[in-house]
Amino acid sequence: MQNFFLLVDKVSTKLGHYFSWLVLALTLLITYEVFSRYVLDKPHSWAFDIMIMMYGAMFMMAGAYTLSKNGHVRGDVLYGFFPPRLQAGLDLVLYILFFFPGVFALAYAGYFYAGESWAINEISTITSDGPPIYPFKTIIPIAGGMLLIQGVVELLRCIVCLREGAWPKRADDVEEVDVDKLKDMVHVKDEDIAKLEAILVAKDNEGTRK
Repeated sequence: MQNFFLLVDKVSTKLGHYFSWLVLALTLLITYEVFSRYVLDKPHSWAFDIMIMMYGAMFMMAGAYTLSKNGHVRGDVLYGFFPPRLQAGLDLVLYILFFFPGVFALAYAGYFYAGESWAINEISTITSDGPPIYPFKTIIPIAGGMLLIQGVVELLRCIVCLREGAWPKRADDVEEVDVDKLKDMVHVKDEDIAKLEAILVAKDNEGTRK
């Protein structure tokens, strides 16, 4: 079971990493368009549409990645103090009541939404010569499908936690720096930091007297 969890986590992580490169592409496109518009006096009507589609694709495909890292926003004021089994029970209820109905609707509607767009070779109507948007709309059901798959894994994680009393391990990736964990990694204690601060303060005082 754990191997299945980590496999899905890995797929979601890889997709998140690949689509994160759109940040660089979007930055370069915006820079080029600003230069072209204000220096060369040659604006491109399609640039605005492409920027929106690139940002939207990155945002949607980051959903499963963020879920795999347990990184979506939640009210941690009380949740973080709950024991693992209570956390898992709450998550399980919320996944069933809210997550799966909403994400299933996204994937289901997105499938027909994208199909209709491909059928008519839909283009953007924001400008007179807008780019095709059916490739972008294809991202909607794909993102919804990945969220559903990752959501099933999270649901199973909740069940495992309810049975074993501890959360299953997640795939390693870039995480926010935890100060306490960082101290443990470098074998530094609060007492050591206090001593170092005292030494620095003493040196500053000596320098001031001189």
